[in-house]
Amino acid sequence: MKRRVRQYSVLMGIRLFLFAGSLPVYYLFGTGWAVAMGAVASVIPPIAMTLGNIADPKDPEDRDNRYGPNAE
Repeated sequence: MKRRVRQYSVLMGIRLFLFAGSLPVYYLFGTGWAVAMGAVASVIPPIAMTLGNIADPKDPEDRDNRYGPNAE
C-alpha cells in the first residue's frame, strides 16, 4: 500500500509543479512551452490513477484486487 500511495503522490506532485510552473514559463519563454506543460500535466492524472490501483505482488497485505497473485 505504501508503494501505491508514494507513486500516486509523486506523480501528482509533478503535476502540481507543471501547472504552477507554467505561469512563469509563459512570461519567460512564451505560450508554446506553457501550453505544452499544461498538456503534459493534464495527462498525468489517469497515469497516476492506473499506477496507484495496481496491486503490489510482493506485499501480502495488498489485497484490493479481485484477480492476480494476491486475490482472495
